[in-house]
Amino acid sequence: MDDLATPRSAHDRDADQLRAELAMDAAGIGTFDWDLVTGRLDWDDRLVELFGYSVETFDHTIVGFNDRLHPDDLDRVTAALRTAIDSGGDFAALYRVLLPGGDTRWVSARGRTLPGPDGQAVRLVGVAYDVTDQRDAELRVTRVLEAMPAGFYSLDREWRFTHVNAAAEQLLLRGRDELLGRVIWDEFPAAVGSAFEESYRRAVETGETVMFPAYYPPPLDGWYELRAWPSSEGLSVYFLDVTARHREQQQAERAAARLELLAEVTEQLTGTMETEQAVGLLAQLVVPTLADWCIVTLVDQDGRRALRDVGWWHRDETWRPVVGDYARLRLASLRDSAFVHRALASGRAVVIEHGAAAAVQEVLLPGEAHELIGRLDPESIVVLPLRGRGRTVGLLTLFNAPERGSITAEDLATAGEVASRAGLALDNARLYGQQVALAEQLQRSFLTAPPEPDHAEIVVRYLPATEAAAIGGDWYDAFLQPDGATVLVIGDVAGHDIAAAASMGQLRSLLRGIATSHDEAGPADVLRRLDASMELLQLDTLATAGIARFEQDADQRERAVTRMRWSSAGHLPPVTIDPDGTVTVLGQWGHADLLLGVDPHTARTETVVTLDRGATVLLFTDGLVERRDSDLDEGIARLQAVLAEVGSRPLQEMCDLVVERLVDGRPDDDVALVAVRLHRQDRPRPAEAGPRRLPPSVPDEPGP
Repeated sequence: MDDLATPRSAHDRDADQLRAELAMDAAGIGTFDWDLVTGRLDWDDRLVELFGYSVETFDHTIVGFNDRLHPDDLDRVTAALRTAIDSGGDFAALYRVLLPGGDTRWVSARGRTLPGPDGQAVRLVGVAYDVTDQRDAELRVTRVLEAMPAGFYSLDREWRFTHVNAAAEQLLLRGRDELLGRVIWDEFPAAVGSAFEESYRRAVETGETVMFPAYYPPPLDGWYELRAWPSSEGLSVYFLDVTARHREQQQAERAAARLELLAEVTEQLTGTMETEQAVGLLAQLVVPTLADWCIVTLVDQDGRRALRDVGWWHRDETWRPVVGDYARLRLASLRDSAFVHRALASGRAVVIEHGAAAAVQEVLLPGEAHELIGRLDPESIVVLPLRGRGRTVGLLTLFNAPERGSITAEDLATAGEVASRAGLALDNARLYGQQVALAEQLQRSFLTAPPEPDHAEIVVRYLPATEAAAIGGDWYDAFLQPDGATVLVIGDVAGHDIAAAASMGQLRSLLRGIATSHDEAGPADVLRRLDASMELLQLDTLATAGIARFEQDADQRERAVTRMRWSSAGHLPPVTIDPDGTVTVLGQWGHADLLLGVDPHTARTETVVTLDRGATVLLFTDGLVERRDSDLDEGIARLQAVLAEVGSRPLQEMCDLVVERLVDGRPDDDVALVAVRLHRQDRPRPAEAGPRRLPPSVPDEPGP
């Protein structure tokens, strides 16, 4: 559209301005400038004289203008001014001026509002001239129209051209001799049924001025802003070529869309560690900003570098199933020379600017995929590697239809940035996944399955914090001592990372070694020896720990009871559930001994309780009961309430319900718990307790 006329130089524009000024001088046209903010109204000398003032008597206000208006015209002209100001549009009026001597002049005025930063009109600038002598007025108007740099033409009631100014000849690429007397719809057939015809006919039918933008196809190939106002003779049209401005606006909009796309891609890919799923949705983000349709491919990093298409999208809803079918079939149909293989091997973009459909068919085996790409008929293709830390982890393939053509340099640069961000995010996600898998494997190696002596059923649970790594310092343990006593351990090393897990592993191993190498070593003695070993080995860490030893002599077995000895190094107390359902917290939080790693010489104490067979004991870390909005006492009270309700359920089910109701699978902190249920020894082991598992050297039951 900028090509409608040869670009004009500043000299040409100055000449146009001079021509306009000379034409105004010749036509006796005066100018006005009304500052809508200050209210000052400035007239040139010609306009001051036209209204019967002198430079000294004109007060530069709208009141001075209104004082000269004929009373019958005042309301109409005032309304026209208000409409122009409120709408930010143009002003046009024909009115009478009463001079001091009693003479009347007819004046035609036209003006245009100028907007301020907020879009509201701040000035009204225009011209006015004496049209008392109609013939002279028409002549002057004609001269002005010819001098105008903007296009102007008029049409009669039969839509025939009656006037075409010089600027219109240039913009329409037609001389006035070719147009005068001709019907506009015949000379410009593309206008039929378009915004041009609809707006022109509406103006004539309603008698109202219309203003609108519109595009006219080749040979004009331009965008225009038009103002059409009807009269008794037909329709007058004023129009400007705004192609350059329209294209600049389109470029700005496309640039904004590209920036918005980059921001959205970044948010989508960095907002979740499920990046593979996010990358699969990448096609929906880049279409239609960068392409008409798209396919996203991932490279499996299993040594085979197998490809799989994980996402696709088309801007046209009706074509999406076809793209989906093609994406499901194409990889199996690709020859070794396919563009995706080239991009994967080289790590560089592959661009096919024209004839892409035929080019793709050449690298496809005969079959359904070959037929589908023919139906989709892309004109251009770009295959971009998704690179992450020196390796290609996926591919982004963009397709454009013939109407859109080749990808622009700007879009290609944006697509490259999208691919770079997607590749890095995907690689980060895969590294994170590997770390999580390694952490989970390490955690499982620390948290082994418990033994299952005949007289007891042991159940364990571990949940990492939802906002931390899948490994931390919380741990549980359960093992048998040489005399057959069962030992349960619960502990918490400060931290939620690999370092905390490593410290936890050391403490767990030390505690196991101490407890299993000393016959009948009690909980307090084990904690004391562990604290001393930590000092000797210079383990610079702090931890809480609780040990429960379940032991039984012949008399206790005869009475169907078991003795539990408990010692705590700063850990929460265990909770017991009696066979009758009574829930009891063993001791009080705050009465526990000092944490491990503070003072190796601190005295360690024990609490001893006697439990009936059928009782259940639960040991846990603070992640189960602690909340950001409440203290530990409230959390333990919630735990007691839940256990009172579900404590009689089978032990596996009871532990699942406790975790579900207290943290709902999303703990703020790591959660570890270990529970033991003491089954009756005068009956066979219950089926729900599972098979008996214990070392061969350990007796079936504790005690002599």
